[in-house]
Amino acid sequence: MDENVLNKLKILAESAKYDVSCSSSGTVRSGKAGMLGNTVGGWGICHSFAEDGRCISLLKVMLTNYCIYDCAYCINRRSNDLPRATLSVTELVNLTMEFYRRNYIEGLFLSSGVVRNPDYTMERLVRVAKDLRTIHRFNGYIHLKSIPGASRELVNEAGLYADRLSVNVEIPKEENLKLLAPEKDHKSVYAPMRYIQQGVLESSEERKKHRHAPRFAPAGQSTQMIVGATAETDKDILYLSSALYKGPTMRRVYYSGYISVNTYDKRLPALKQPSLVRENRLYQADWLMRFYQFKVEEIVDDAYPDLDLEVDPKLSWALRHPEQFPIDVNKADYEMLLRVPGIGVKSARLIVASRRFSKIGFYQLKKIGVVMKKAQYFITCCELPMHTVNELTPQGVRSLLLPKPDRKKMDERQLVLNFEE
Repeated sequence: MDENVLNKLKILAESAKYDVSCSSSGTVRSGKAGMLGNTVGGWGICHSFAEDGRCISLLKVMLTNYCIYDCAYCINRRSNDLPRATLSVTELVNLTMEFYRRNYIEGLFLSSGVVRNPDYTMERLVRVAKDLRTIHRFNGYIHLKSIPGASRELVNEAGLYADRLSVNVEIPKEENLKLLAPEKDHKSVYAPMRYIQQGVLESSEERKKHRHAPRFAPAGQSTQMIVGATAETDKDILYLSSALYKGPTMRRVYYSGYISVNTYDKRLPALKQPSLVRENRLYQADWLMRFYQFKVEEIVDDAYPDLDLEVDPKLSWALRHPEQFPIDVNKADYEMLLRVPGIGVKSARLIVASRRFSKIGFYQLKKIGVVMKKAQYFITCCELPMHTVNELTPQGVRSLLLPKPDRKKMDERQLVLNFEE
């Protein structure tokens, strides 16, 4: 592999790492005699997950990290003095195919800094995807970052070759976006979002008439918001997410805890490390909206504009609404079961299915997968004369469920997204 291209890859993979849509694997495995294959130091190789749950490896890279914009929160801002590089369309296409043939990757995650203007940059991104599909017959996964301000024609063409398109909101409120990125506005972000949505819907209608009509961005679109760079509350962030999810093609909103990459800029908060607990809570709240039938106003409101950092959002809601509990698991409907801390989507379905044949007790609930440590305070069943939230009070239940600090193991940087609880 050409040494010059590899050097560019190192620079551009490093510049792409702050996009949270997938995580770097960073694996290194050198070739050995008698063994087949090796890896290349993990430059730009990251993991993402398909809709069926498969973990797939992607080449995550930027086309260029040069940029005409000077956004305060971005490592690739125009005024930063850092190594810069640009891959030509041919170099990136060949690099992708070489990695694909060696089975390093199953797809491409491609973004770019903006050079000259949005249309010029978007046209080059589209050419990469088009050449991969039409010349090299590449059938792997392609995720393209749409450039804010790009024309509808280019976004429409991108959707014919990419599996997923995304355009990042970055800062939830426009006045705060203007503070940190005066050259940007939300209009340039929402326009390509609408183009993508219209393209997907038109393609869906066309395929009803003609089975072999081309599919447009079959994996839909996603976006990303930076958390903690500006003064937005969790309510501001989640209300925007809820509005975006009402669009039929928005599959995922990502939340990225702000990382202090430009500490010299006084417009930015001085953080030693990103607020990963808050980021974690936002993902849990997002999960409640998407899969647990919670409305955004039930999770955050004027009285509680920020998520509780000590307990997960579902438990927080349950403790604020003790009048809803306890519920009888042998009688409660599916929607109410979903609101019980410790009962997940799968567990709720199994409860509804199992109680048709016999009453459910403590051991059946444990076998189904209910986290009884939490659920016991919010449910009753045929053999559970337990102390419920009404008897112990919400504050009493909260104190029982708060984790005991273990100073030897305590590390805020490692979190578990336990959505089933």
